[in-house]
Amino acid sequence: MHVVFGARLSEYYSQDTPAPKAKQVAAHQIALWAKPPAGREELDRMRASCAEWDLMARTFLVLALTNMSLREPSEQEQYLEVVDIIIEQTLQLEKEESFYYFLMDYGRYGSFVNQPARSLFLDGEIALMLGVRQMVKVRQDYAPLLAQRVDVMIDYMSRGNVLSAESYPDECWTFCNSVALAAMSISDVLDGRDHSEFRRKWLDTARARLVDPRTGILYSSYTLEGTPKDGPEGSTIWMVSHCLQLVDEEFAKDQYERAKKELARDVLGFGLAREWPQSWKGPRDIDAGQVMPLVQASPSSSGQAFVAARSFGDTAFLKALTASLRLGGFPAERDGTLTFYACNPLGEAVLLYSMAAGPMWKKVKDCQAVQERRPEE
Repeated sequence: MHVVFGARLSEYYSQDTPAPKAKQVAAHQIALWAKPPAGREELDRMRASCAEWDLMARTFLVLALTNMSLREPSEQEQYLEVVDIIIEQTLQLEKEESFYYFLMDYGRYGSFVNQPARSLFLDGEIALMLGVRQMVKVRQDYAPLLAQRVDVMIDYMSRGNVLSAESYPDECWTFCNSVALAAMSISDVLDGRDHSEFRRKWLDTARARLVDPRTGILYSSYTLEGTPKDGPEGSTIWMVSHCLQLVDEEFAKDQYERAKKELARDVLGFGLAREWPQSWKGPRDIDAGQVMPLVQASPSSSGQAFVAARSFGDTAFLKALTASLRLGGFPAERDGTLTFYACNPLGEAVLLYSMAAGPMWKKVKDCQAVQERRPEE
């Protein structure tokens, strides 16, 4: 099986220009967005399962294509054209349909504590898209949109007892708050403002109140008061650790190592990731996906694990995960594109981001280091 499904990582991952398989996956994703309604049926089918996936697919593809723009400047114009289509369409949908358009139905069942109602899920992901787009090439019309979104996020996060804002009524998600913190970090690099004190306070609060005592991993969701709702989850913590690299490298690395210890599994060289630690049993919801019996592996957790393993340079785990992708992802190559029949557009966007990730976070951290030295100089 390893002879058939084992893969040379260089086919999927490279240090410099995009790897061959990454280019093929990108070609398929670009076809879905650049020439509507060519991919609309596939995107609508995914949205019918979960409205959240619609927004997340946009965010991860923007993250992927902006990284590819940095890796392959000769193709930057093509990549940024799709990025702008996604951002502008998302902003238009928010304006016309409100943030509820991207929430699951239960978002309408209760009342948001903080008024007027907003969802950090939408605010954070839009801010992140605007930020990474600006890091590649500045668009003057995007700059005030990003600054305004950051101001709103800080306002709403500051209202909560644990410096977190709601994604759903009285429901804060670590995923969304970490995305928001990453977006703030990027925004500070772009406009020269400094929200590092707020980010430090958030981390201090999270360490004190939002960590599961049994595993040391951040809770997935909690109330505005800080009461835990969902314990550690793979579909949350892998992306959280990746985003927190722009906030506190040491804490981010600690969260990744704890998550790997509790959630990563190797079955005869094929890598998987559990949705929950052994000490926590969560609900089998849409986020977790169809959990595999016995090993308790989750497609959502396993998919997000690609991003974290790439971020932290965990080549062994990444290789094992890629072997599983080739075995169970049902890859299909056609006309210069690569798709995985076991994935929806969100899953493929996450995988593409893991293949492209690296240059953007490095650029942000390099700029942060320069800004930190300036006062001393």
